[in-house]
Amino acid sequence: MDEEHSAGAVVFYLNSEPKYLILHYNEGHWDFPKGHIEEGEDALAAMIREVKEETGLDVDVVFGFSERIDYYFRARYDNHRLKHKIVDYFLAKAPSADVELSHEHMGYEWLEYEHALGKITHANSRNVLKKAHMFLKSLTKT
Repeated sequence: MDEEHSAGAVVFYLNSEPKYLILHYNEGHWDFPKGHIEEGEDALAAMIREVKEETGLDVDVVFGFSERIDYYFRARYDNHRLKHKIVDYFLAKAPSADVELSHEHMGYEWLEYEHALGKITHANSRNVLKKAHMFLKSLTKT
């Protein structure tokens, strides 16, 4: 079985309440921006590059938050071979809500926390959002 390692981000834009960026992938699911870690690249650098490529956003990393998930899937792009995927997620603040979507996606939405939770397709990504949101809230408490 093949193993893939990717990096992604829970991207938020701060108005009065944070809104989270959820992408509609061509395969039909809703999730965070993410992509493969290239040779010689660490997970954080890959996340910054992937977010830029997929959304056009130059994000600021919110240090102190990272979450790793893993799952199995059948890759359409590789004859439906079974893959084990590891994804390292970070938290990142967008400078604006102006997204330039890549060809890899059909759409996007900026959503408040509860709406984002309801939109994200996979439970492991919803859990990442829950943890990221709690972390972000902990930073704003006085």
